[in-house]
Parts: sequence; structure tokens; C-alpha cells
Amino acid sequence: MSADRLRLDDHIAALDAPEGLKAVLSVVAATCAQISDVVAGGALAGALGASGQINVQDEEQKKLDVMTDDMLTQALLACPAIAGVASEEKDEAEIGTNAAGEYLALFDPLDGSSNIDINAPVGTIVSVLKSPSATPTQGDFLQPGRQQVAALYAVYGPQTMLVLTTGDGVRGFTLSNDGQWFLTHDAIAISPDTKEFAINVSNQRHWAEPVQRYVQALLQGEEGPRAKNFNMRWVAAMVADVHRILMRGGVFFYPWDRREPNKPGKLRLMYEGNPMAFLIEQAGGKATTDGVQAILDVPPTQLHQRIPVALGSANEIDAFAGA
Repeated sequence: MSADRLRLDDHIAALDAPEGLKAVLSVVAATCAQISDVVAGGALAGALGASGQINVQDEEQKKLDVMTDDMLTQALLACPAIAGVASEEKDEAEIGTNAAGEYLALFDPLDGSSNIDINAPVGTIVSVLKSPSATPTQGDFLQPGRQQVAALYAVYGPQTMLVLTTGDGVRGFTLSNDGQWFLTHDAIAISPDTKEFAINVSNQRHWAEPVQRYVQALLQGEEGPRAKNFNMRWVAAMVADVHRILMRGGVFFYPWDRREPNKPGKLRLMYEGNPMAFLIEQAGGKATTDGVQAILDVPPTQLHQRIPVALGSANEIDAFAGA
């Protein structure tokens, strides 16, 4: 590894941010490096397969869901700057016992669980908020996305990368063989235009009419109203699809559909929507529920609140809004 590359530890130390936030980011980064080892071990580490448990989302948990949730929860609650944590895998937030706790961490410990057993990319998503006190209530976690002080994800693929914002742009760090994070992608920016989109087209018949109309126009290519050809990509892990957008542009959609008409969407506002929207906006893109309402402005009402998601290249999200 080149000696002139910036280490994540040094980047965090140089941030114009409170020491408590720096401590939280360091703990998350170190834990994600440990999770990378567990994910890479796969069957050799006894990490594949179902755990036999059902989470609050009524989804069957994988062994890695449980393992990574435990790893992040324990590491963060041991951090003096953390007042409490909330996980997509647990019913309620866990309040810490740190008298100096200043921050709340919310996370999806292993996004893309359906990819675990087929050796496809998975990741970890983390959102950090200020805590109103060292003994927060459950309701204190329900802060709008614009109040985030940091958001990051780690994607475990051919390389392990950690992508981070503290409200001053987006940077990407790659994990070396000796467990160190090095800056490899500085000032990440999303092109406003794209010819690439990500959506699960198998659900097309269930979408609302505006979404069907928009996607149909993309599929018609040069002969259609958009007058250009589009490519479709779908990894079935939000963290991987968003990572692709941050690396080379594109848009990602997970809209409401009629299969569960009483639910506004599948993705979770607090664990997926808000942190990813923060990263996307910091990279110059747009992140909305419907092409118009910004995800970061959605008022949280529940810890496991669901939302529809449309995010990525700004001009394409505007085109979606006009569909």
C-alpha cells in the first residue's frame, strides 16, 4: 500500500468534529473490518445459513444477521460517546449506560441477507445522530434525516470499502490486507445524467402507474420518449446498488407496490433511507420517496418505518418526478 495514501484513522483525527463523534466513527470502522473477516470466512467460519430466528420485520434471520448485529451492538455500547443504539434486527432501541454518551447509532448490520449464501455483495449501513441526553428515550431516535451528523456504509465484495460522510462531501476507503482503511476515492461525485437504472422489474405489474410509465419509457430505449438506451442492473442489496451509483452514476428505485398496499414501501427510513440519502445528497445526487419529497425531510414516526425510495443521478430523479 502506497505510503502517501491517507489512512481513515488520520482522516477521522483531522475532522472538524467533536471527539465523541470521532470515537464513534473509529469504532464503527474497526467493527466493519472485523465483519469483513467474518463475511469472507463464509462456510469456513460457520456463518452461512439461517439462524432459526425471525426478526421484527417478520423476516427469517441469517446467521450473519445475528452475528453482525451482536458485533456492532456490543462495540458501540462499549464506546463512551454512545448513549444508545437501534438495529433493524431488533424491536426496540437499546439504551446504553455511558454517562457521557452524546450520540445515537442506528444500523442495518448486514444489508442484502439474500445474497449471503450465493457469495454476492452485502454490506453494513450506519447512521449517527446527536443524543439529547445520556439517557435517551425510544422517541429520541426518531429524528429527521437532516439531523444526521454522519452516515456510512461498508460493502463487502471483491474489495471491502467504507464510504463515509460527515456533511462535508463523500470519501471512500479501501480495506488493506493488514486491516487498515486507506483513502482510495476522494470527493466522490455523482454525474447528474445516467443511462443506468436499478429496479426489480419482476414486480412491475404491482407498481403504481407513474412508476410503470417511467420504467416503460426507459425500456423503450432510443425508440421511446427518452430517445436513449438504458442498461438495468440489480444486485438485490441496497448497499451494493447505491455503491455502484456513487462509483459510476445511475439511479435506484424501490417503490411502493400493491403486494402490501398498507405499507408505504419495503426499505426502512431510519436504517437505510436516511443514511443512504445523506450520502447521495452529499455526492450531488437526489434521494426522494417519489421524485419530489426528499427522504431526509420525511418525519419519522416509528423506529422501523418503511418508505418508497428513488435516488441517484439528479437529472434522472427529476425525470422520474415528471413521469
